[in-house]
Amino acid sequence: MKSKNTSQQFETYLGVDLGDKKHHICATDKHGVILKEFTITNDRAALRKLCEDYPKGAVALEVGTHSPWISRFLIAEGMHVTVANARKLRAIYQNDRKCDRFDAQMLAKLLRADPDLLSPIQHGSEQAQKDLVAIKIRDSLVRQRTHIVATVRGVIKSMGLRIPASSTESFHLNAGKFLTEHPALEPAITPALKSLESLTGQIKVYENEIQKSAREHHPQALKFQQIPSIGPITSMAFVLSIEDPNRFKDPRDVGAYLGLVPRRDQSGGSDKQLSISKAGNRYLRQLLVQCAQYLLGHFGPDCALREQGLKLAGKGGRAAKKKAVIAIARKLAVMMIAMWQKGGDYQAFPERTKDKSAPASKPSSKTTSKTPSKPSSKRAA
Repeated sequence: MKSKNTSQQFETYLGVDLGDKKHHICATDKHGVILKEFTITNDRAALRKLCEDYPKGAVALEVGTHSPWISRFLIAEGMHVTVANARKLRAIYQNDRKCDRFDAQMLAKLLRADPDLLSPIQHGSEQAQKDLVAIKIRDSLVRQRTHIVATVRGVIKSMGLRIPASSTESFHLNAGKFLTEHPALEPAITPALKSLESLTGQIKVYENEIQKSAREHHPQALKFQQIPSIGPITSMAFVLSIEDPNRFKDPRDVGAYLGLVPRRDQSGGSDKQLSISKAGNRYLRQLLVQCAQYLLGHFGPDCALREQGLKLAGKGGRAAKKKAVIAIARKLAVMMIAMWQKGGDYQAFPERTKDKSAPASKPSSKTTSKTPSKPSSKRAA
């Protein structure tokens, strides 16, 4: 909403506290007087009835599991919807006796007073949400596989044995060979290895589908894969989560959007630098951190980002290394936004590229003396 003076634009303001089965609603008039408090079921018929009872009203609801589809539905029905940032909202009206009715009241009152107090967030499109399903399901399968591998290794170690090191993808094969030498463990371990084999196959199917989607529908994701450590999963997650790069006036703003900037506690003469805010998309932030860790690791290719990160990591011990990883994760996000906005390609050493493309300096235009200078007695080196 562009105007803060919402009382002149809407006759009714609805605060909707979303639930899984039902929603608590508080309706106020333009003067802030509560008109009605009630609940509705979580379905499209009840939401459509709400829109009919309060046509073209202003609605505030907190971000949550159901907020993407509900906000889109209400907007399509002609309502003006503001999706509140729940994390920042709690700091405003945190109460020791929290209840859904009170939350709905506060949403309506804050919306009427100034929607900026709700720290509005912008949901992605329905298509982007659908495309993200494959990425999220794949992530769930990867975590299941990791848990099974850790469990199998743990129980084997507790018996004084050890399965030789291998990649997660080939663990079921490696562990299968190990069991041939310890047949007594086969009845307990073999079913888990079969599950691992199945999970690995399913993960591969999702990865192929994600890469296919990038080729056919999201060419920008392919461009991002020019950057070392940025693969199909991270590039697609970034494109689908951001959607519009021009939402950031400055590419560096994406760092705060993804929670990769330090929190601040400033009061009087004290100005504490705290850990990162961890706001925004947690999964995308984790992916960027993993990419940064690879870039700064033993197999990271030589590039300007790696040089900067290693320089930061060399300033101290373990804490400095963690700060370096976060800094590089943030720089990766900034780089992708800049590439997206300007339409350029990845440059491993952008400063060197600038130096090569810079025009040669022109000779001075100052006129020299017509009198020839005397030859120097010294030879040129």
